[in-house]
Amino acid sequence: MTTMRLNDEERDILAGKLGAVAKQALQHQIMVGEFFGAKDFVPVTQAHIMADTESLGEAGVQWLEGLATATQGRTGVRVPTITDPRGTDFSKAAFLGQTSSMLDLERRAIDAFVKLGVVMTDTCINYQTIQAPIRNEHVAFGDTGVVIYSNSVCGAYSNFEGGPSALSAGLTGRTPRYGFHLPEQRRATIQFRVEWTPETLNDWGALGGVIGRLAGNYWAVPAIVGIKEPPRSDQLKHFGAAMASFGSVALFHIVGTTPEANRLADIAPAGLPSHRVGRADVDALQKSYRQDGKVDVVVFSAPQLSLYELRDLAALCDSRRFTVPLLAVTSPQVKPDADRLGYTTRIENAGGTVLSGMCFYQSYAREIADAKGWKRLATNSAKLVNILGGYGYQPMLGSMEACVDAAVSGRTK
Repeated sequence: MTTMRLNDEERDILAGKLGAVAKQALQHQIMVGEFFGAKDFVPVTQAHIMADTESLGEAGVQWLEGLATATQGRTGVRVPTITDPRGTDFSKAAFLGQTSSMLDLERRAIDAFVKLGVVMTDTCINYQTIQAPIRNEHVAFGDTGVVIYSNSVCGAYSNFEGGPSALSAGLTGRTPRYGFHLPEQRRATIQFRVEWTPETLNDWGALGGVIGRLAGNYWAVPAIVGIKEPPRSDQLKHFGAAMASFGSVALFHIVGTTPEANRLADIAPAGLPSHRVGRADVDALQKSYRQDGKVDVVVFSAPQLSLYELRDLAALCDSRRFTVPLLAVTSPQVKPDADRLGYTTRIENAGGTVLSGMCFYQSYAREIADAKGWKRLATNSAKLVNILGGYGYQPMLGSMEACVDAAVSGRTK
């Protein structure tokens, strides 16, 4: 017997009137809700599932296949439900050294998702490409970069939803009302005065990493003051993705920029603990990852690249020739435009590879390193350098220009 308040529709789902799969999904959500002290459910309009096959494994894919079979012709998801990057770009799998067993598992997972009614968007930048949530819209999103951007920049309401929870939200059209679905949880808990405003994406990411480390936990909500000019979407993307990666932060406010923080008083009580962050802090974080010397591979990924990032990368590739592999990872929504506008050709004429629908660290990065002999990696993504050390890489964080130079010379400066 649940302690959560259920409405008539939820009681019907729990009674199995919408089928065994929806019932199982709601049972899962009740356990999550009770763990976090949720009193009831909130309807959601969208769900986004992070469920790469490297994480799912054989057992997870079998579970998905069981759900797909159990739908028995009934409706699967009840609200628009999309997917995070997959574990491969099938057209580039041989180049990446991925095995047939990896690809077979990926195909099985995709088939199960499709049977459940999930739309295979394969992107972590849905807020730039598909249907950005709007202020006060309750959603159930999985990818940490998606959640922090949607909460902070769009003003939507979401927690970090694990794969089963995000899928359950799609299947039931609701999620437990706790955490960042509650207005009181969205108020700032810590203040940061930024004394230097970055310009490059790697600097924005490093600033997010510094703030994430200092904030330090999921329930921390930074209020950021001192940013001189409103950041652009790609800058906010790297900033938030790194903050979530380094500190598990799900929501930040930039006073005067993000929608809930017109003034500091709108989102912060008086007397918050406060930190100052300057350029030296940002530089120190980046230098802690720098590996001077040989570079084996350059990767632009995590998050996937926007059309404007690919445009800028293409301009840097003109009249260049790479001596080490350069990978640029984008979404299936952006890739056709990059092809049409000639960005893909310009990058690949220099010796680069443009990949679609995957994310480097979710695509068996350790096995790729073993297959390709890649260890020293250069990137402009602070999120990526924070993750890849755990996969055996020695990552370097630098500007897009510095990374392209490294792809040409094979060395960092």
